[in-house]
Amino acid sequence: MVTCTKGSAQKESGVQPLVHSAESQRPSLTPVGNDHMPNPKMFSAGLPVTGAWQAGDPVGNREFVTLTEHRPFVFENGASLDHVEIAYESWGELNEDASNAVLVCHALTGDSHAHGPSGPAHATAGWWNDLVGPGNAIDSDKYFVVCINVLGGCQGSAGPASIDPATGTNYGSRFPTITIRDIVRTQARVADHLGVDRWKAVIGGSMGGMQVLEWAVMFPDRVRSVAPIATTLAASAMQVAWSSVGRSALVLDPNWRGGDYYDSEPGQGPHAGLAVARQIAQVHYRSDESLEDRFGRSLVVPEEVFGLWDRFQMESYLDHHGEKLVRRFDANSYLLLNRAMDTHDLARGRGSLQDAVNRIQVPVVTASISSDILYPPHQQRAIHDLVTAAGGDSRYEMVDNPHGHDGFLLAADEIGELLVDLLDRDLS
Repeated sequence: MVTCTKGSAQKESGVQPLVHSAESQRPSLTPVGNDHMPNPKMFSAGLPVTGAWQAGDPVGNREFVTLTEHRPFVFENGASLDHVEIAYESWGELNEDASNAVLVCHALTGDSHAHGPSGPAHATAGWWNDLVGPGNAIDSDKYFVVCINVLGGCQGSAGPASIDPATGTNYGSRFPTITIRDIVRTQARVADHLGVDRWKAVIGGSMGGMQVLEWAVMFPDRVRSVAPIATTLAASAMQVAWSSVGRSALVLDPNWRGGDYYDSEPGQGPHAGLAVARQIAQVHYRSDESLEDRFGRSLVVPEEVFGLWDRFQMESYLDHHGEKLVRRFDANSYLLLNRAMDTHDLARGRGSLQDAVNRIQVPVVTASISSDILYPPHQQRAIHDLVTAAGGDSRYEMVDNPHGHDGFLLAADEIGELLVDLLDRDLS
């Protein structure tokens, strides 16, 4: 068992709760409600209609590949697009025989910026800064590390916020629904562009772990090892339930406008729906222990408790995370990717889960977060059990971490130990 102490797991840069007095927040925030019953949810004035990266914005570390120079891209559902561009970032150098390439796959609201500082081009610092980069577990001094913004995303890859060359307007509701398999097929095309015939490892957690599993099944000859972390072979009923509630919160925002909101004025986009969807997710991304330890029953204003809209610090934290996502993400992308996670099922069209897993021919390292209520440990044990039942090479570890599903992002030392062991193997 891999363990970590509470002290070592508190590396939560950028996720501090929004602590303020009730009076100090009111001048800069705009209430949503009516004269009869003011809504207590307050949002900053002039929030962007979308937090998507747009052509003309600072590029930062992004590079771009057009996948449709010779033919349209056909989605799993039969839809097609004549123009698909994918954004990616890379660190390190590809060696002469292209044997040191590592693909890192991001989760739902992640993007290609797995490593590096925040700045004008990147709203947040690298989401796996403690694992990716020089001297870290996924060491860019040794490996050529690549992270690709997924198809349907909003930070440079083709998605609903992208401009349709045929119309000159955002795709919006016209962008096709996608699957994890669609995402992986675009990643394979990026690998072709980079000259990577076979990844040394494909690594990712949560939705990233779904991509890892599909890589191992769809392209077994193009991976040498895989690490699906805090993920599942198929979305469970509970995961679908949580996702459905979040999507409902988003589409019930009247400013969503059926997905065609991009011509709205600042402050008139579906920020309320996207923020609430994020708040719902933030609750099950964490554990009861971590939230109780951090917030308990603390109030924003200690002496204000009996008013209907007096606020707990827990509520302030959720509001902070909701608005933070609005500034860097797109509502339609959230819907598409969230739905892609629900439709994830490794067995779809392949007989049984065991039939699908039988295609995995490379070493597997899978890990659970002990306090994860969204992707509970039995789901990662199932990956290990099916791989070993097929005669495969699998290592399973439980990471003892109090921070729930987000532990796969926060327990860098413990996750890193597992990845170093995988990457140091002689896989030739």
